[in-house]
Amino acid sequence: MDYQNSLKAWKWQVAFCFLLCSWGWVSGQLHYTIAEESDPGTLVGNAARDLGLNLADINKRRLSLGSGGSSRFFAIDYRTGTLTIEERIDRESLCGLSSSCLLHLEIVAENPSELFNLEIEVEDVNDNSPIFLINDQILKITELVTSPGVHFPLQIAQDLDISTNGVRQYKLNPNPYFSLFQTSRNDGMLIAELVLEKTLDREELSEHTLYLTAIDGGEPPRSGSTEINVIVLDINDNAPVFDQPRYKTNVMENVPLGTVIIKPNATDLDEGANGEMVYSFDHYTSDAAKKVFDINLHTGEIFVKGPVDFEESKSFELFVKAADRGSPKLEGRCVIKVEVEDVNDNTPEIIFTSKNNGVPENAALETVVGFITVRDRDSGKNGEVKLILPPDLPFKCQPISNRYALVTSRHLDREKVSQYTITLIASDLGSPSLSSQATIIINISDVNDNPPAFLQSAYNAFISENNEPGRLLCSVSAGDPDEGDNAKLIYSIVESHIDGSPVSSFVYINSDTGNIYAQRSFDYEQFQVLQITARVEDCGSPKLSSNVSVFIFMKDTNDNFPSILYPENSGEVINQETIPRSASAGYLVSKVSAVDLDSGHNAWLTYSLVQSGSPALFHISEYTGEVRTLRGLQETDNTEHRLVITVSDHGEPSLTSTVTMIVNIMENIALEIPKSHDFLTNDKSTTDMTLYLIISLSAISLVFIVTSVILIVRCFRKNYDSSCGPCFSNKPLSTSYLDQYKPTLYLNTDGTLKYMEVRMAPPEPPQQCNPACFIPQLNGTIMTPKNIAESDWPNDPIQQAQPNVDWRISQAQRPGPSGAQPTEEAGVWPNNQFETERLQAMILASANEAAEGTSGLGGSTGTMGLSARYGPQFTLQHVPDYRQNVYIPGSTLTPTNAAGKRDGKGGGNKKKSGKKDKK
Repeated sequence: MDYQNSLKAWKWQVAFCFLLCSWGWVSGQLHYTIAEESDPGTLVGNAARDLGLNLADINKRRLSLGSGGSSRFFAIDYRTGTLTIEERIDRESLCGLSSSCLLHLEIVAENPSELFNLEIEVEDVNDNSPIFLINDQILKITELVTSPGVHFPLQIAQDLDISTNGVRQYKLNPNPYFSLFQTSRNDGMLIAELVLEKTLDREELSEHTLYLTAIDGGEPPRSGSTEINVIVLDINDNAPVFDQPRYKTNVMENVPLGTVIIKPNATDLDEGANGEMVYSFDHYTSDAAKKVFDINLHTGEIFVKGPVDFEESKSFELFVKAADRGSPKLEGRCVIKVEVEDVNDNTPEIIFTSKNNGVPENAALETVVGFITVRDRDSGKNGEVKLILPPDLPFKCQPISNRYALVTSRHLDREKVSQYTITLIASDLGSPSLSSQATIIINISDVNDNPPAFLQSAYNAFISENNEPGRLLCSVSAGDPDEGDNAKLIYSIVESHIDGSPVSSFVYINSDTGNIYAQRSFDYEQFQVLQITARVEDCGSPKLSSNVSVFIFMKDTNDNFPSILYPENSGEVINQETIPRSASAGYLVSKVSAVDLDSGHNAWLTYSLVQSGSPALFHISEYTGEVRTLRGLQETDNTEHRLVITVSDHGEPSLTSTVTMIVNIMENIALEIPKSHDFLTNDKSTTDMTLYLIISLSAISLVFIVTSVILIVRCFRKNYDSSCGPCFSNKPLSTSYLDQYKPTLYLNTDGTLKYMEVRMAPPEPPQQCNPACFIPQLNGTIMTPKNIAESDWPNDPIQQAQPNVDWRISQAQRPGPSGAQPTEEAGVWPNNQFETERLQAMILASANEAAEGTSGLGGSTGTMGLSARYGPQFTLQHVPDYRQNVYIPGSTLTPTNAAGKRDGKGGGNKKKSGKKDKK
């Protein structure tokens, strides 16, 4: 029944221990109490609730235990925050005989990062019985000399449990000679002494057998026993006596081994062997003290034999006895208390705790990176520590309770520094000061904060026309200083339309490599330059992108046959030319006119006579296409001659067109007014034609004067500052530049157009021009007043033609208009392709306006009526080559009339009904 009551009381005690788990903070830490030997899985407490964490966010905070040595005994549920026992805890193996057994844990919370201290006290349970190290104790007492009331120390029992579970009482079997006296040491250990109640008489009883029982205070109590044999000795009536019962001394920790700390003094009044003393430590002296100190058996000097460490023990209690050599031996005892003084012999310890794998580079200021704990086992000033963080780092330490929080102090940039190696230095305030250092590595994680950038500001690609679809045009490349998906690039083409068609129908780009391929075959006669916009985009969030312009220049190939404008080559009607039999040598029979839609060498034409019934009678100029007689006509010459003429370009390979012409020789040719089929659309009188020419020239002059006046007034309104005045050098724009090409019409006596003269006046010396001025000429392209006012040529890459290597020939090899070889006169046709075509268009437009009477009415003043008849895609290849009707002083041209005849003789050229379709 007593055992059941004790068991029930023990269960209530354990239950009470578990109720202590709900206690809160102690000294700033969360404190729980558990009983040792608790089963694994036993609940310690709800740490999340006790720490005041929001239970709704507990799953996000992801609680976990630190890496300390005590964490292996416990486990925490990150979903509920409950702390449980992971494995059995034996308090005696962890804390020994210490009165307090505390286990320290650290709980780490994330989002945001926080570190909490947890203190778990392990309570002792009565699981160990008292035991005596010596089963049989022998006690010798001298008869008669020993008076009643003398105390004899007994071997104490050892109990691994503490407090109430330790030894609480001793019991001695009843006897008339001895009683038991119980007292406690300074550390609470219960000491039992045997008290002599009456004088012993060896002759009456030489030996006494006693039984000493040690009982602990547990529920139920446990006990252990030992046997005491008391032997009664003969007389040695003086025991050694120390000069004082208690001694006190101080010793510095880390004192050298062998150092004598104290010498207690004992005396014995006996002589001889009964007065000779032997010193030793009593069995009351703890084992820990015996490991550090030792005593000289003969002198009693106490010296250091092991390391003295203040951090392990701050004081020692030494029980010293002096025994004589008499029979029986007598002993004297004293107690020596040794106080240990601290020395600064421990360096600070640095512990860095962080659950973050990396700090994002866009982290806000004072974002917690981790926690730094600094410890020093010394005390006082020797244990006070200051933490030093290297300067010039975007981090700082903020003190929090007994630790530091490492936080950001400046904005981070991974592209500049992707990893920081921080050396922390901890120094104590001792003398001399001790320090330690720890190196931590902080990785900076990438954020998509850099848009990709192309390696070039613009890209140019060159491709010959009639290319195969799928051909590589060029490659665009970009870089991104970010990493991972933030630096993974995807290329694309910005959606737009070219001539009404989506740009995707022209080109295709590889999204991974940036290679741009042709989607179709290109035609130089349709497009000379394509401008597209390439885009590069990264895979970050949010995505960042950049654009770049790509210019695709077409290179001409010889894919168009020469187109014969005159005579018309319909295939059904053969052109008939009539000449008088009286024609002399060099008589102009006809003129073959042809154009080629290609450009450069591919558009240079040569004429040849490949079939003639009378090869000695007719000759064709290789470059002008003029068919002339080689000699005078004779009566024996046939009246009809069939001529087959070929027109070939200079391409590789050369392309050829053929036309057939029949020349009739007549005795007499009736005189009639020539008709200009190249310029006139219906029959008009000479008076009407002259009137149209005068009106046309007047309109052109009027528009030219008005445009010049407007430009001059606008420029002079800027107060002669640096904006425009110096650009014209006080001379109108038209006088400086537009007079370079000045057409003048010359008429025959019958009112028909004889030829047009274009004077190429040398330009004024170049003046320093301000950006606000108009530049009338760009890369050889003549700019008209309208072009100057309306065009955005500085930003339009299409207006500038590419130089063609086919024009790189000597001055003597350059042909004149329609292939005229420069052998007759000095001077050259303008050698720039765009300049030549623009000049041809101006001349042709002026001639048409003069003939049709439309100058200044529907045409543009900038092109002398050209745009009224031809659209914006007009080029030289779309119109007949009328340069043979233009005389340019100093050039290689031969002046002729509009009909292609000299002096109005012979048949006139037929007017071209419309531009040829491109093959």
